[in-house]
Amino acid sequence: MIEFFVYTKKEGVRRYDDAALLPGFLKDDESAVWADFEAPTDSENEILSSVFNFHPLAIEDCITESHLPKLDDYGDYLFLVVHGARRGETAGTFNTIEVNFFVGKRFLVTFHREHLKSIDKTKKRSQLNVLPLSKGLDFLLYEIMDTLVDNYFPILDYFDEAIEELEEEAFDNPTRSTLDRIFALKRDVTALRRITGPQREIFNRLSRDPFAVISRRAAPYFRDVYDHLYRISDLSDSYKELSASLMEAYLMVVSNRLNEVIKVLTLLATIMLPLTVITGIYGMNFKFMPELQWKYGYFAVLGLMAGVAFGLLYFFRRRKWI
Repeated sequence: MIEFFVYTKKEGVRRYDDAALLPGFLKDDESAVWADFEAPTDSENEILSSVFNFHPLAIEDCITESHLPKLDDYGDYLFLVVHGARRGETAGTFNTIEVNFFVGKRFLVTFHREHLKSIDKTKKRSQLNVLPLSKGLDFLLYEIMDTLVDNYFPILDYFDEAIEELEEEAFDNPTRSTLDRIFALKRDVTALRRITGPQREIFNRLSRDPFAVISRRAAPYFRDVYDHLYRISDLSDSYKELSASLMEAYLMVVSNRLNEVIKVLTLLATIMLPLTVITGIYGMNFKFMPELQWKYGYFAVLGLMAGVAFGLLYFFRRRKWI
């Protein structure tokens, strides 16, 4: 689906969904165009080359997903790949959504395969004419990027919840499920660090490097987004350390429980060892054994075995082994 907004001084912001009108608006020097491609078809993808004349390598990177964040300068326009975030099904998990941007002096193209709240929010503001496109498309790019990055902070709250829950579970009742969730948390934290690191550098370049399509007025705003990503990156580093600590705590508790089990089994085996010796002696088939003919021999042996068992328990207790 293609949806685009056109700004002119005379008519303000207008919305269109007929792609055939795009070439005319792009030729108009008085128009600023924002075209949004959401889950586009193959025929709609052709517009990137036939109408906008973007570089084939940029188009290939745009259509092919699973790229790390990047920024390419093609002179008349910039090509950016950034990632938004969406909460997963369980606390502490998230999914990334790749968003591609082509930004020039008079056009901004956003390309994504999933619905994005940040894009939708900016569209609504544009239709209400609250967002002044007259300030420039670099400011529009900032508006979208800022909202996109702000959506990471709820994800960080979910990480906090997950870490707190796993910490309690690891000390109180660690199970195999706890270990699986810790591994999942470490995987998501690693993914967050892998995304936010390069993405942070993109905004550092947008705020510092002299790009033809980014005005000096807009550069400080990208610095603000960079500061947000720097904070997110720092938090992701701390989450990595916390997830490693969770793993150590889980292994420590499980190891202590295993030691307790081995301790009990060792005590039982130690108590049973002399009893086994006694029963082994009286299980021998020798003809001349004085106790065999004794009337109370059976009860005496049972008493001896009980005495040995309780004596060992008393000895272990005195030595504080149990």
